[in-house]
Amino acid sequence: MGAFIGLFIIFGLPLLFVFVTGVRIVKQYEEGIILRLGKYKSTKSAGFRFIIPFGIDHMIKADLRLMTVDIPRQEVITKDNVTINVDAVVYYRISDIVKAVLDVQNYRMATAQYAQAALRDVVGKVELDVLLSERDRVSDEIQTIVDKATEPWGIDVKDVNIQNVELPNDMKRVIAKQAEAEREKRAVIVKAQGELQASENLAQAARKLASTPGALHLRTLATLNDLSSDQSNTVIFAVPLEVLRAFESVPGDGAKKTLQNIAKKVINQATER
Repeated sequence: MGAFIGLFIIFGLPLLFVFVTGVRIVKQYEEGIILRLGKYKSTKSAGFRFIIPFGIDHMIKADLRLMTVDIPRQEVITKDNVTINVDAVVYYRISDIVKAVLDVQNYRMATAQYAQAALRDVVGKVELDVLLSERDRVSDEIQTIVDKATEPWGIDVKDVNIQNVELPNDMKRVIAKQAEAEREKRAVIVKAQGELQASENLAQAARKLASTPGALHLRTLATLNDLSSDQSNTVIFAVPLEVLRAFESVPGDGAKKTLQNIAKKVINQATER
């Protein structure tokens, strides 16, 4: 028994130490590359892995999930010479762990720095109105540039979103005045269109009244009926010439003739004027 314990201490404990030292666990969302004596040996997927310890093998693991990197606020001059502050966020993932680890020193920092430069370059080539109205198109252009540049590094840039565009205070006031003027313009156009439609309806109604015998008299009576409900003391009523002309065709004598004479005199006076 003592000999067995002695052999275990001499051989078992060192082997157990070597085994424990060489054990590596690669998570489901990770991959790892093994460098043997400094040279690339193999790529390991998720699971229980064993490497040769004591500096012979070295495993470097990388996260394969979608990651984000913030582009800090940048002061950029647009094409129409407006100074703005703009920031963005980049969404990317590792497509080739070997390239990402071996071909670039720090793929995360390299991606962020290149996206920062692309943001300044693209925003500087567009006018402020284009940037504000077509932000998605500008973001897509930045994403295309960054993705093409980082592809040799084993990085796949999925999206770039411009988050905030901060304008100078004087430019904010100018844009507010422009928006107010645009709203007033639309209000004037709508009002003019309404007046045009109203005038067309009035013209159509006038033609209808003129072409229909007795229509104007009925309209006059309707107006008198509306005025009868008014409690004002004085009502001024203008008698159309058509009403007076109607008396000319009324047959009979006495009061009718008198009304006809009055109608003729009023018509004559109105005609002379």
